[in-house]
Amino acid sequence: MSTPSADIIDLLAGIRPGDALDAVRSRRPQARENAQRSLEALLEPATPGDFPLAERYAVAVFVSALHGFTAATDFYGDLLGDEAAGLLPVVTETAAAASTPGPFGQYREPGLAAESTDGERWAPEARVAEGLGIRLSAALAHAHLLVVRPREARPEALRHLVDAGWSPDAIVSLSQLVAFLTFQLRLAWGLRVLAAAPAPVDAHAAHASPSAARVSLVEGA
Repeated sequence: MSTPSADIIDLLAGIRPGDALDAVRSRRPQARENAQRSLEALLEPATPGDFPLAERYAVAVFVSALHGFTAATDFYGDLLGDEAAGLLPVVTETAAAASTPGPFGQYREPGLAAESTDGERWAPEARVAEGLGIRLSAALAHAHLLVVRPREARPEALRHLVDAGWSPDAIVSLSQLVAFLTFQLRLAWGLRVLAAAPAPVDAHAAHASPSAARVSLVEGA
């Protein structure tokens, strides 16, 4: 089984020790460490509370699948399979049914209304919801909202989570997890693209390299 003890962004990006992008990422040790700590806090907390590990892994599988990132879906699927093997096929099936191009949604700001786009508002079918349970069904619907229809993420959407038994602290953790996964997956995918670029990254001149600059922008200040 894969475990979050390794640097998961490197693992998902296919970066090995000594690679050019390993050297580039090493120039931002705090950003690298903070990303790993965020993963451990959101996916491997010492005290999961009323947001158990199985639900966290299920959300990670679902979000990874929505992004079409097979390596991440497989990685988090391994974790979910070890924690709650019976959930894995249901979550995988649900993610396949929920996958759709995006993001889309309606802007609330009048000046942006012309840029609004419409699309499917997803919720698990009754048969699937029965297999997931009411809590996880609500969590995946919320994750779909944040990933595919972020323009429509409004306070009233949280009512569905409350009605499904989610506490305020667990709702915050769920939303943080989805936001972190979106960052992690996009960064890992971007690093894969850079690794496949024809021109190699020069770690000693990273400050002058457009590719390295893009890595710094993605990882944040």
